[in-house]
Amino acid sequence: MSSAASQPTAPEAGQASTALVIGESLIDIVHRGEEVSEHPGGSPMNVAIGLARLGRDAELATWFGHDPRGDVLAAHIGADHVRLAEAARDAATTSTAAATLTEDGQATYVFDLDWSLPSVDVPAGCPVVHTGSLGACIEPGVDVVRQTVMAARGSSTITYDPNVRPDLQPDPASARAVVEEFVRLADVVKASDEDLAYLGEGADPEEVLAGWADLGPKLLVMTCGGDGVIARSASGLEVHLPAKKVTVADTVGAGDSFMAGLIDGLWSEGLLGAENRDALGRISAPRLEAILDRCALIAGITVSRDGANPPTLAELETA
Repeated sequence: MSSAASQPTAPEAGQASTALVIGESLIDIVHRGEEVSEHPGGSPMNVAIGLARLGRDAELATWFGHDPRGDVLAAHIGADHVRLAEAARDAATTSTAAATLTEDGQATYVFDLDWSLPSVDVPAGCPVVHTGSLGACIEPGVDVVRQTVMAARGSSTITYDPNVRPDLQPDPASARAVVEEFVRLADVVKASDEDLAYLGEGADPEEVLAGWADLGPKLLVMTCGGDGVIARSASGLEVHLPAKKVTVADTVGAGDSFMAGLIDGLWSEGLLGAENRDALGRISAPRLEAILDRCALIAGITVSRDGANPPTLAELETA
């Protein structure tokens, strides 16, 4: 199949705006002590579902098989009315991630991956293209992701979450080269302090984040777990927000639900789409703080229950 990405087309009158999310869907095989269970997983898939639960129209360009695990993924994705892009199920097998959970809910992973994504069509009326995690670093699919993002920049906001998996990287320097290539293409970058510490090889995560500001993004956000959130805009604005106090069941999907909330919040503020790129870089402190506070609430609800289970809009409105 061709690996070329299509140019986005203009929406027809009355057509809903659609977010395109590009990246892996897989099965998490979770080991918690003696207990083993299987659940749908994948950071981009979680973001697409998070957006759909917040009332957004979302399409997922992903890659999994016509096998029992693939059937589980298709049902999970379809339950929230996320559309699958064409050819999403043409993989030979469905990828897996074996996750071992510690007593405090932290997860470590071992992956068995097939990421041979074919060409991706950007849907009409697409204000935002999101990518990250394994889908934006694993060959050969990363080349298709890169081409799609480059083609979409003319009309869409590009959002990116590196969600680094050190076990899949040859070394931090190699990982950093790939990540910073996508940072240069992105308008919005969200990363955890753990991502930045790994990529910075001992440098202060805030210094790494500040260095990324010179690569061109309009908004950079660093999540710091219990220490809150730090954000920087292209205009020089810096925002620090404390973490919300929650009882943690596990941390699976917390960053993905935060990312979905960030995209949704910027969408509600009219800051998505290439035509709003400069306005995004000039976002005011009150608007940004309100968006990030809501993101923290969304992530807090997610970590308060088992698995990657982001809240619906109805749940959020009553929280």
